[in-house]
Amino acid sequence: QVQLVESGGGLVQPGGSLRLSCAASGSILSRALMGWYRQAPGKQRELVASISGGGTSNYDDSVKGRFTISRDNAKNTVYLQMSSLKPEDTADYFCNARTIAINVWGKGTLVTVSS
Repeated sequence: QVQLVESGGGLVQPGGSLRLSCAASGSILSRALMGWYRQAPGKQRELVASISGGGTSNYDDSVKGRFTISRDNAKNTVYLQMSSLKPEDTADYFCNARTIAINVWGKGTLVTVSS
């Protein structure tokens, strides 16, 4: 069974940067649509960025130009590089892997942007 483990969250000041990682068990990443989602307190989970098996990426308008999603299929890892962080980026960030056969979520990593 595929498992996803996120890491890299933490406390950062506004304007700072963080890099989130999502490590997958098994060689699923090369075939899966990978996404980073976030959920702030009292809000619905929303898609932040996604990347296809072929490397095509998409971003929510709120993070375009600030976040970059990438994947290293050899390491079975997906990254989310976050820059120019704002307090409104504060949320739990979740990794998702999706194919025709599976839809798997990690447990999340907390990002807090505060001075």
